[in-house]
Amino acid sequence: MPPSPGFQSEVVVITGLSGAGRSLAADHLEDLGWFAIDNLPPKLVPKVVELAQAPKSSFTRVALAVGTGHHQDEVLPMLAWLRSSGARVRVLFLEAATDVLVRRFDHTRRRHPLADGDEQHLVSAIDQERELLAPVRNEADMVLDTSALNVHELRRRLGTLFADAGAGQGVQMTVLSFGYKHGLPLDADIVFDCRFLPNPHYVEELRPLTGLHPPVSEYVLAQSTAQSFLQDAERMLGRLLPAYIDEGRAYLTVALGCTGGQHRSVAMAEQLAVVLRPLGVTPGVLHRDVHK
Repeated sequence: MPPSPGFQSEVVVITGLSGAGRSLAADHLEDLGWFAIDNLPPKLVPKVVELAQAPKSSFTRVALAVGTGHHQDEVLPMLAWLRSSGARVRVLFLEAATDVLVRRFDHTRRRHPLADGDEQHLVSAIDQERELLAPVRNEADMVLDTSALNVHELRRRLGTLFADAGAGQGVQMTVLSFGYKHGLPLDADIVFDCRFLPNPHYVEELRPLTGLHPPVSEYVLAQSTAQSFLQDAERMLGRLLPAYIDEGRAYLTVALGCTGGQHRSVAMAEQLAVVLRPLGVTPGVLHRDVHK
């Protein structure tokens, strides 16, 4: 089927490793108002697009969770076709650490599409799929690691990324706070370390609070180094954002970390989102570890 030059719908292709959350992501986008199809073979994508671009079609935002399994070699040609169709296409690639995927398959008692059934074969199957899908991962607009995300955290992350998709922003930005002791966010594009700031954890009356509480925020932002950092970050991102847009980046995640992810990084992430708005972006703000 040849592409239709008049097709103006938005299409999100959800792909990635088996067990990383494709079905959950499709469900969440459906809740956000997208027309979602789960476990769609890549060869059927053109047919769905044909239906979406039909006259009087109400499917202006389509989310397709593309099954991989034994169809990895069909995904790249499908993406190439889709991007030539005239649609506004975004590709979301979901992944997770191997040990996390093993636990998920064990918990659900589902069989990996490339595995024979036992755990040894499961690990080999995950590694094989990861290698086979590496070219697809390289084509993704956004790679999201779901290892540390529960169902509710995944929903919040997708809400930040896709609830207002199509609003016309050149790049959709997420400002994410995290704690280094819980691991780096693997999907971050830019990471700032906020551990240079005095730690409110050592102030007794501030310890039980978070960076979302005014006393902690005021304590952190009152530091001259915090203000200097925010000014420098604003200038740097002001230079980088046009370059990211010119390179066709649809999503950008800027992460700020402190030791536990509850005080300094939270307060700084909230303020960074404020100072970035004059640059023409409205960042979503997420706090990965604030309640840990």
